[in-house]
Amino acid sequence: MRIIRGKYGRRRFDVPKNITARPTTDFARENLFNILELQEGIEDKRVCDLFAGTGAISWEFVSRGAALVTAVEQAAVQSAFIRSVKEKLGDTTLKLIKGDVFKFIEKAHDSYDIVFADPPYNHPRFAEIPELILNSELVKEGSLVVVEHSKTYTFNELPGFIRHLVYGSVNFSLFRVK
Repeated sequence: MRIIRGKYGRRRFDVPKNITARPTTDFARENLFNILELQEGIEDKRVCDLFAGTGAISWEFVSRGAALVTAVEQAAVQSAFIRSVKEKLGDTTLKLIKGDVFKFIEKAHDSYDIVFADPPYNHPRFAEIPELILNSELVKEGSLVVVEHSKTYTFNELPGFIRHLVYGSVNFSLFRVK
């Protein structure tokens, strides 16, 4: 895993061979973050990364100056990897929640400026995830929600949809909470 830019830019971490996550490609991640930095700004934002996987998205937010990043990941291997990177960097900005994303959404009481979700593309509840987030306490007026998905899904009819981005086989749908 490579952190692209920011205070930890160019740092690399060896991902365990038995990891089951599908990391967002560097190309897609770099392009998404260029847009986020230009249009939203990342510094001092509160960010939630759902289905954090390797933590690449979380660490990119941390590296680019987010005030707080909550990474939610249930899988033991992925959670342990995120924790190991946290220990190596000695950074306290990232808060790791090892647990079920759906329960986390349901019980959420904290809201974030940016919520990023990258569920497994074959997750049986994939199609309902954007709406669950948009209707949760994870978001407040003005929050930006970014959902990574395959070309199989389109979410442009959901409330607050603002943009669809495509980078190779990676798609992002962006929503603004009103």
